[in-house]
Amino acid sequence: MDDKGTLKGIICYYSGSGNTRLACQYIQGTVKSVKFDLFNITRGGIPDFDTYDVAGFATFTDFLDPPRLFLTFLEKIKPQPDKPAFVFNTYGYINGKTLYTLDRRVTARGFKAIGGHSLHMPESYPPMVAAGRGNRQAPGAKELARFKSFVSGLDKTFGLLRSGGEIKRKKAAPLAALLPSLSRTRSKRDMGIKYVDESLCDECRICKKLCPYGAVRLAPRPVFDTEKCYGCWSCFNHCPRKAIYTRKYRGIGHYPRPIDVLKDKLKV
Repeated sequence: MDDKGTLKGIICYYSGSGNTRLACQYIQGTVKSVKFDLFNITRGGIPDFDTYDVAGFATFTDFLDPPRLFLTFLEKIKPQPDKPAFVFNTYGYINGKTLYTLDRRVTARGFKAIGGHSLHMPESYPPMVAAGRGNRQAPGAKELARFKSFVSGLDKTFGLLRSGGEIKRKKAAPLAALLPSLSRTRSKRDMGIKYVDESLCDECRICKKLCPYGAVRLAPRPVFDTEKCYGCWSCFNHCPRKAIYTRKYRGIGHYPRPIDVLKDKLKV
């Protein structure tokens, strides 16, 4: 807590397309009882949670569950006995058990999970976008209202904590435990082998910089390590020249950043 009595918080997030980051920025700018820092887990390292009063964990749904990268990040956090935390996820088509898994994994690290929320977003998975299932109008009015209500509830809960009150553990999406998980290798099968159109590639290095799994090297154009690749489509989505392609997807299905209509909905 700072000199003005405001709690210090951190939101650790993983955002492939920027949708999840945008939602985290909305939470950061709307909650008044906590001064949140945002921590992008793809930049490496583990933040010092001892310097924060509360924490948030946010990511996107990846084949009905949190991405492997985010789960690995959580596993590296040292125990945080009873530190209040919330969980949050975005999803494009089907939410699955992401929120439930986040709640369970965060609690396993000692955090007191006080609730969570899942927000429907425009789809960023290229095969879905290319198939015309981009959900570009998401979140709808009711979905957006529920999200804002969740954020307002966070503010009230953390306000209670700031005033010395006790906050209770609240399980997130308990019924989702009944849902199945999907093999993450399916994405790599959907993607297939990646190629580079040398007539388009200008060796900008963005694919290497943004690959969260370190699966891209430059020689000088991109070379893809199929063993390290996790099929996240980051290199495909973010190539500014659309030079990266597969046999099924070439010049279509890209979602490199939040669309304008979504930015307007989540404007602080």
